[in-house]
Amino acid sequence: MRKTTQLREMLKGPGLRIMPCCFDCLSAKLIEKAGYEVLGITGAGICASLLGVPDVGLITMTEVLQQTKNIVKATHLPIISDCDNGYGGPINVMRAVREFEEAGVAGLWIEDQDIPKRCGHFEGKKLISRQAMMKKIEAALEARTDPDLIIMARTDARAVYGLEEAISRVRDYVKAGADMIFLEAPESLEEMKQIASSIPAPQLINLVEGGKTPLVSAQELEDMGYKIASFSGSMQKISLKAMEKFITAFRQTGDIRLYLDEMASLEERSRLLGLNEFYELEKKFLKLEEY
Repeated sequence: MRKTTQLREMLKGPGLRIMPCCFDCLSAKLIEKAGYEVLGITGAGICASLLGVPDVGLITMTEVLQQTKNIVKATHLPIISDCDNGYGGPINVMRAVREFEEAGVAGLWIEDQDIPKRCGHFEGKKLISRQAMMKKIEAALEARTDPDLIIMARTDARAVYGLEEAISRVRDYVKAGADMIFLEAPESLEEMKQIASSIPAPQLINLVEGGKTPLVSAQELEDMGYKIASFSGSMQKISLKAMEKFITAFRQTGDIRLYLDEMASLEERSRLLGLNEFYELEKKFLKLEEY
């Protein structure tokens, strides 16, 4: 079964899927190893890891696309990719959909922010009109070649115009043909419930630690009716804290032996990356004397 079809069948079925988001191949492999069914790629995480900048619209489509291609090759999971605002107008959206579909994603989202876009939990966002966003959705649908590719429409209208406008917008995005909806940054449990019950399409909810949306359990989200719970920055922020703790302490002690119990071994990392598979390929295709 194609990954696009796998994702579409997930959305038709019962229950909620938790979707941790990765920012590189190693984090993607860890998510797959842990047994999750769907994987997200975080644009904000790629901004941080590739450029060392916050999510304020500085990263380009080609940079995100190359990282996405690498991640797709590193895992067997269906992947939903963050395509920001489609990197321009409707024609840009068409190119983005074709490129990311060819890269092998199972779904992608585009948002109704204007340029320069920024993280949905940052201040100072500006939006395009709902009519302009609907044209982007129509362009995305026309560009895809696999009808099972999930085109998700995201709105950031809650922070700019309020909840009612945000709900009104995404209802129109569904009418324009969006397969799935992502209403970013609701600010209370009551808003989350209202969103889940007001939109006639599968929905993704994004939980950002320290962001505007309350943190609740997966069971609570499933009871509300959400289909996917995205944890976009969790893995990167966990790793950031662990790396900071280690590198600060190591500067003081200078003794790496003190930290061996807190780090993956060389063998553990090599196993995750499939080193033995490469050894087997060398045995099959190469002669030892060639080295």
